[in-house]
Amino acid sequence: MYRFLLSRQWVIVTLVGLVLIPVMIKLGYWQLHRHEHKVAQNQLIASSLAARPVPVAELTAVGRVLPHHDMWRTVTATGTYDTAHEVVVRQRTAADEQSIGYYVLTPLVLGNGDAVLVNRGWISAGNDLTKFPDVPAAPKGKVTVTGRMMADETTAVSGIKDTRGLPARQVMLINSKEQAKRVGRPMLGGYIEQTAPKQSGGTPELVPEPDHDSIGPHMAYAIQWWLFAAAVPVGWVVLVRRERRDRAAAAAKEAEEAEGPQEAASAPDAQAGGQTADVAGSGETEAAGDAATPAPAGP
Repeated sequence: MYRFLLSRQWVIVTLVGLVLIPVMIKLGYWQLHRHEHKVAQNQLIASSLAARPVPVAELTAVGRVLPHHDMWRTVTATGTYDTAHEVVVRQRTAADEQSIGYYVLTPLVLGNGDAVLVNRGWISAGNDLTKFPDVPAAPKGKVTVTGRMMADETTAVSGIKDTRGLPARQVMLINSKEQAKRVGRPMLGGYIEQTAPKQSGGTPELVPEPDHDSIGPHMAYAIQWWLFAAAVPVGWVVLVRRERRDRAAAAAKEAEEAEGPQEAASAPDAQAGGQTADVAGSGETEAAGDAATPAPAGP
């Protein structure tokens, strides 16, 4: 009845289904983990933004890698800007998430001689990407900066390629270790994403706080993958039953077609047999009649 399942075609279909089920289940869990990571990230950002501001030296130090749980914490730093070593960071997006330009990165020299990088905000790229752009001047003298503490950018974490051979004073990544080599001064790990004070004229445009409300479609994708995994065996059963029904119908049709010629062939034989019987019966009747006729009397 189900011997067709041993055919090459059905063996391949069954094996493909058996492979797809665990793959789809795994993809569902992958999306679930991404959802959980996004939720945890949002909670961390929200709690960090709500925490009280602390001096930058409480969270980081020279050469230190900023722990993930200290990301987005509000810090303050007091010092003077070293505009001679100011650089711009290429291929950065404005608050509208469409306009491409630069981040302005300026070292702030603290009272003890150490420095911390400050992302002063976004500016338009202009028409000539081969030269240092016109950057709004940093405040002179001693200033106090407030901002979000961020970890150094790397290619592995950010996915941004650290391109070499760029025009002077242009970089791709914000990295305190690399800038310490350029500046020749001890540099605190990580950098400050400035939130206050605002620049006169609104430029550079301060970087908006990260989105920590949306969770993305990852949970919906996880459910979809699991539904696909559940649909595979259901679909397999439907296909098997349809194949069995089609094969049974085809076999019945073949049997019906085979019976037609046999009936047609047996009809002439039956007709010939009837004619033979009629002839035999006629002969017997004639013989009986002859026997019943009296013989003529002699002379």
